Amino acid sequence: MKAVVFDLDGTLIDSAPDIHAAVNKMLTAEGYETLDLPTVTSFIGNGLPKLVERVMKTLGLPAKMHAELCTKVMVHYTDPSDFLKQPYPGVLDALESLKAQGAALAICTNKPFDAAQADLDFLGMADFFDAMVGGDTLPVKKPDPAPLHRCVELLGAKTALYVGDSETDYDTAQNAGFDFALFTLGYRKKELTYFKAATRFDDFAKLPGIVEAWAEKTLNNGS
Repeated sequence: MKAVVFDLDGTLIDSAPDIHAAVNKMLTAEGYETLDLPTVTSFIGNGLPKLVERVMKTLGLPAKMHAELCTKVMVHYTDPSDFLKQPYPGVLDALESLKAQGAALAICTNKPFDAAQADLDFLGMADFFDAMVGGDTLPVKKPDPAPLHRCVELLGAKTALYVGDSETDYDTAQNAGFDFALFTLGYRKKELTYFKAATRFDDFAKLPGIVEAWAEKTLNNGS
């Protein structure tokens, strides 16, 4: 089976403006100074609780407020009246091409499942995917390989190409023993030299060809 698993934020959709807005609405309501977009974007990648933890550390907020502030950020983030997120250029065409190839598609994200589902529904992308594992689906998150393995299991496949944008995604694929394709225009923090075993692309028009080449190599290897 040709299976492709995607990260969500920074890979398929540019959600940083929404996350930035949600964080700043929480901070304003609590009477704290706001943060700029590059700062909040740099906190993305390990799930909402870790993002809020980084916000709190930056502003020197007491740790006892963490759970409360996570809830408040999530309320703002999931309010569809404020959605700013968009798919990256070429994403929808690439997903349509992959489905036409007969590929099974899934999402493996550190974002909470319900928030990820709300994003896909809002953007009209949900029907492309056969399975999804969120950051709260299992007791562990990426870069632990368990969420990615769970995605592949849900697809009924033995292996998959994992497509992501960050070192967290890359490390997840490495830990799972899966091949990785890096979207270089997402939210990564490390230099490209870090992603030594990755196939890189900066245009989603290239992805169907990357998947086709990966599938041919995988089938030839008997995977």
